[in-house]
Amino acid sequence: MSVPISQNTARHFALIPAAGVGARLGGAIPKQYMPLAGKPMLQYALDTFAGNAAIAHTFIVVSAADGYIDDFLATQPQLSGKVTVVRHGGETRQESVHNGLLAIRAQVGDNDWVLVHDAARPGLNDALLDKLIAALHDDDVGGLLALPIVDTLKRSNASRVLETVPRNGLWAAQTPQMFRYALLQRALDAAQQQGRVGDITDDASAVEMLGLQPKLVEGSPRNFKVTLAHDVALAELFLQGQE
Repeated sequence: MSVPISQNTARHFALIPAAGVGARLGGAIPKQYMPLAGKPMLQYALDTFAGNAAIAHTFIVVSAADGYIDDFLATQPQLSGKVTVVRHGGETRQESVHNGLLAIRAQVGDNDWVLVHDAARPGLNDALLDKLIAALHDDDVGGLLALPIVDTLKRSNASRVLETVPRNGLWAAQTPQMFRYALLQRALDAAQQQGRVGDITDDASAVEMLGLQPKLVEGSPRNFKVTLAHDVALAELFLQGQE
């Protein structure tokens, strides 16, 4: 799909890396396609982005061997014309993000915002999305949804406590993480050139390597990442509660 580029107004694009297999969840199919409260997990994020007027378009990055995405989208007429599949997924999340950015270069301007979101965070809703966009629309760097840490943190030495880690100022990162296209591309390129790709745990960490400070926007417990089998029941409680 070709999306006209405006030179005057920055637009917002969603980029969802979904090339993983979800090994820790242990399902028979990639976890983004697993049913969750009656829908494939991936559908929640796609519906949220597609239904939000601020999002110009959504790109989903899958592996070239993905055998599920076409059948899935064929059952989602509400996403027609609003979602483009990018078949350049990589071995890691950040490789998928980097490949996705390169693939959408012709459709997205340097100044446009890219909101990178985990497919396994089905709890994103309009309120959180609107809050993030409003908080960052004129920010010089960009930022991310996150939650202040409230639990006491312990650093371990094998199975025993080595020390208690002060939690003041600590946040747990969520997604979307929202940065200008050119800045995010530059950050990922620089990390790759410096051989620091292994140090990147999210998009914000790549931007931080440039010496910049992304803005923290308070998210919600409902926007957690479904990673382990017991996460499924909790996610369903949140999702069923919004009906």
